[in-house]
Amino acid sequence: MKISERLQSVTQIFLDTAPVIYFVEKNPRYVEVARVVFNLIDSGSLSAVTSPVTLAECLTLPYRLQQPEVAKAFIELLVNDESVRFVPLDDRAASKAAELRARYNLPLPDSFQIAVAILSGCDAVLTNDVAWKKVAGINAIVLDEMEAE
Repeated sequence: MKISERLQSVTQIFLDTAPVIYFVEKNPRYVEVARVVFNLIDSGSLSAVTSPVTLAECLTLPYRLQQPEVAKAFIELLVNDESVRFVPLDDRAASKAAELRARYNLPLPDSFQIAVAILSGCDAVLTNDVAWKKVAGINAIVLDEMEAE
């Protein structure tokens, strides 16, 4: 299915880590599909939400490899871009994450990601983790299942 078709009824999307990394690092397998989403975000047709978990996961490798320019690109996109709402973790997110982790046996970072998406009122989550599809109440868009235009 084409990503644009899958996004037709989506107004606000949560950005998981993998799609952000694919876009910033121009991963040849996924960059074209990710570009469609980020173009919609940049144009204002789609609003985006992300969390400190996404940022921390995106920054780990650039910090390890001492690539400050790559780290800066992630920070600019996730924190400083007006098109993306950076939602901090709080007690509500922690409680919802614990509930999701208990119910679906998800890793804690994934539980926080999905909790922020739900609490922020996102219509969908953009991920490449098929395990997110088992969570009731979220519309998981998995990049591996999508095509570019």
